[in-house]
Amino acid sequence: MRRDTFLKSLAALAAAGALPLRALAAANVKMMIPANPGGGWDTTGRALGKAMQESGVASSVTYENKGGAAGAIGLAQFVNSSKGDPNALMTMGAVMLGGIITGKPPVDLKQATPIARLTSEYNVFVLPANSPLKSMKDVVEQMKKDPGSVKWGGGSRGSTEHIAAAMIAREVGVDPAKINYVPFRGGGEATAAILGGNVTVGGSGYSEFQQYIESGKMKAIAVTSASRLKGIDVPTLKEQGINVEIGNWRGVYAAPGINADQRKALTDMVLKALKTKSWAEAMEKNAWTPAVMSGKEFEEFVDKEFASLRATMVKAGMV
Repeated sequence: MRRDTFLKSLAALAAAGALPLRALAAANVKMMIPANPGGGWDTTGRALGKAMQESGVASSVTYENKGGAAGAIGLAQFVNSSKGDPNALMTMGAVMLGGIITGKPPVDLKQATPIARLTSEYNVFVLPANSPLKSMKDVVEQMKKDPGSVKWGGGSRGSTEHIAAAMIAREVGVDPAKINYVPFRGGGEATAAILGGNVTVGGSGYSEFQQYIESGKMKAIAVTSASRLKGIDVPTLKEQGINVEIGNWRGVYAAPGINADQRKALTDMVLKALKTKSWAEAMEKNAWTPAVMSGKEFEEFVDKEFASLRATMVKAGMV
């Protein structure tokens, strides 16, 4: 059989659903990253893509960044353009859930297909190196005097750092509705604003600020974890008398309209990629905590997270 005839036969079989889905999925993975370059979703998506190639489950991976509205813009494009595509993936996480709760976009995460939770990461709050404020105590005192004078910079509205800022305000007796939160479309924009002194205090995952903290360009003043992060000498909010703890997990979804076999094939591909050397290196480099969960368990987890985040945001005066 001639090569072109053979390839046409393969295409016909694929269209009819007669080929093994693993073979199809290995051809080319399309990774939607619903954020601008430089942030946590971008880093996660590209690390996963690299690991998928290293593991042999993907022969190539293409990436598309589409930031804005806590991932809702990218989600809308993903839902509308990738229906039934067994090779399409999208990074997502707690931030997207918060954005959906506050923004109420026309698209729904339930339209896409849950695959797996990958990592968990706590937020760190930082000050520019030349800030007149030196600690979270200074930030709180300034906020008590004039809530609007403290500009909190971070991800989209509804992000974990936005929720954390509102929770901090509530815990110290400041009306959360009065906090001055400045959202950015991606980690790169937020970092530039902090370094430029355009915001008072910045919040994000530790990995996004790590190089600037280590070089002395930013001063880390608090983490949102229950205890100090391993190898990182930054006090928790709880240590400083502020009873706030909130984590930021990240995961991956597949396209709408894929069947059960396609979903399983993609899940198996992702889980295999998480066993590679490159993924282990990414975990260590970015100080991510393993939080792998897939299948029905992950789907139920997302539903519970929606309810839990909504309750937290209502309590913090955000909804």
